[in-house]
Amino acid sequence: MNVHCNRSLQPAIAPRSSQQGAALIVGLILMLVLTVLGISGMNTATLELVMANNSQSQQSAFQAAETGIDFAVGNGDYPTSAPVIFPPTVLGDGTSRSVMDCVTTTPVPDIAFSMGAGSGSAQAYHFDVVAVGTGPRNATATHNQSFYVVGPGSGAC
Repeated sequence: MNVHCNRSLQPAIAPRSSQQGAALIVGLILMLVLTVLGISGMNTATLELVMANNSQSQQSAFQAAETGIDFAVGNGDYPTSAPVIFPPTVLGDGTSRSVMDCVTTTPVPDIAFSMGAGSGSAQAYHFDVVAVGTGPRNATATHNQSFYVVGPGSGAC
């Protein structure tokens, strides 16, 4: 078997004079696209983190306001002469302030009598509670709750 080397074939790599730099340009464009995608992903992640923090702050304020209402209603003392201002309460990363006020009274009917025909021995005392909860990052929530307590008919708001 005779093997001859044929040197007339073109070399596999083009000489430097005929290279145009297309691979370099394509590589730079791909790097630019990947950089833009990376920066966009980081901006999206940062925005989502800020949104989650704001939501958590708002939830803390909401829970603080609800606790203020629970504290006022569960207090067990319902004076009708003047509004009750409860001291601020620190709750984890939030605070709660609440005010309870007796706003009106209505007669409670006696058994077997229609409304307005009662003897006046019992009345319903209507209270309004306003609670303001404050969370981190100055998040606030204001909640209103009304309730009534039945008591002796001699008092008034």
